[in-house]
Amino acid sequence: MVRRREIRDSDLLDRLDALSRVKRSLRVWRVIREGRDPCQCGAPGGRWDDGTFDVLYTCESADGAIAEIWFHLTKGQPVFPTKASYRLFELRLELRSCIVFPDLEALAKIGVDVSSYGQLSHADRELEYPRMQEIAEHAHFLGADGLCVPSARWGCANFVVFCDQIEPGKLASEKDHGLVKWDSWGQQNARQVRISR
Repeated sequence: MVRRREIRDSDLLDRLDALSRVKRSLRVWRVIREGRDPCQCGAPGGRWDDGTFDVLYTCESADGAIAEIWFHLTKGQPVFPTKASYRLFELRLELRSCIVFPDLEALAKIGVDVSSYGQLSHADRELEYPRMQEIAEHAHFLGADGLCVPSARWGCANFVVFCDQIEPGKLASEKDHGLVKWDSWGQQNARQVRISR
């Protein structure tokens, strides 16, 4: 659902504007369906976008990127979908104005109910996502080119890239690590994936 904001929360704008922004040059990870471009941005209306601007969800950890897709593929499925062909990509990313929320405490200070962070099912996202989407939209409005936020699925950080704010050439696919081997990854890691209620 795409929402168009007419009035922004001036208190939230002031609080975000007061946060320091950092430059980051790093390698990030992304798992995508086979045949898709790993740098293709979109506005899916996820946890950190309200559908009004394009983003790219990435992770600082390969296992974190895999855990996110594992979570979505296994939700509501009695058996893991065996024909799920996804590839793991390593990307190069340079951000010039990234707002960093290093932990849940930092998110709580800006109004996120962290008691349910990543705990609700995708069907219940309207109970969890609105404040995070509002934060991202306001940060985008202020000219930030991304957010660094705690992963809801793994013990690492995710980088949410605001695609229209990054400079040309600052996001590129570095290496295709091949198809994700779901069976072996699941046997070793499935219990560590943070799941919803």
